[in-house]
Amino acid sequence: MAIELNKLAGAHSQQLDSLKSKAQSDTQSVKQQSVQQNAQTQAQSQPQAKDSVSLTQQAQQLHKIRDKLNNTSSVNQEKVDSIKKAIAAGDYKVDPDKLAANLAKFEGELEKIF
Repeated sequence: MAIELNKLAGAHSQQLDSLKSKAQSDTQSVKQQSVQQNAQTQAQSQPQAKDSVSLTQQAQQLHKIRDKLNNTSSVNQEKVDSIKKAIAAGDYKVDPDKLAANLAKFEGELEKIF
């Protein structure tokens, strides 16, 4: 009984080639995983940038003004009603000198704020 050694050697060489290619692909896979893990480790070790906000002096002043307006009392409805009645009756008179003085005073107060 004759055994063909070529067929046995051929089958084993195919298995060896298959095992070699599998080992090479496994090695490549392990290398890729190692590279990915190193990249993740480096990314995690670097401190994260933090956001910060700084307000200009004008923005801070506007914030203070808004707070003051929120804390002031509401409109004096009685005074508004009495002025409406006077206008409707034709009894409301505007003093131009007093109006001009009040406007100048108001503008002066605004200049102090800004």
